[in-house]
Order: sequence, then structure tokens, then C-alpha cells
Amino acid sequence: MDKNEEPEFDWVQIRKDMGNFPLEETTKEKMIRKMKENPFVPIGCLATFSALSYGLWSFRHGRRKTSQLMMRLRVAAQGFTLVALVAGIGLAAAKPQVEANKSK
Repeated sequence: MDKNEEPEFDWVQIRKDMGNFPLEETTKEKMIRKMKENPFVPIGCLATFSALSYGLWSFRHGRRKTSQLMMRLRVAAQGFTLVALVAGIGLAAAKPQVEANKSK
């Protein structure tokens, strides 16, 4: 092989140069990590599910006012979850920039 010619599997050499990486995380480990990074999203999901469940139960038992209130609460909980999700994405995107500025 000539010096000018690149090896066929140059990614193997790159992997060796970069060192060994830990094994990929399991689904459970990833879920726990994500919940620790942004705990408001699971809280919002739980609130949404609770309001929906109780609202449907109230509707089935003929409690129209309670059912209507729970459906409105469900929409508010969904909004909270969406805001938490967007804020978490924004913070995660800003995190590398903050760390880069600290190292300078």
C-alpha cells in the first residue's frame, strides 16, 4: 500500500486512537439519566395522565363539572410539560457553550 493511499477501514484506526469507550447505556439507564437532567418533564407527564384518568373516571360516573375541570387541568399540565421540554432542550444546548467558555 502506498503512503498516499488511505487505508480501507480508517475508522478502525480512529477508534483505536480515541481510546476505548464504555459500553452503550441500557434503555433503563438512559431513562434515569434523562429524568435526572430534566425532572419536570416526567412530573408534567404524570400530572397529565392523572388529570386525564380522573377526568375520564368522573365523566363515566356523571360528574360533569369535575370532568370538565380535569380536562382543563390536563391541558394546563400538557402545557407545563411542553414548556419543561423546550426549556430542557434549551438548557442542554446552552450547556456545551457554557463549558467551552469556562475552559478559556
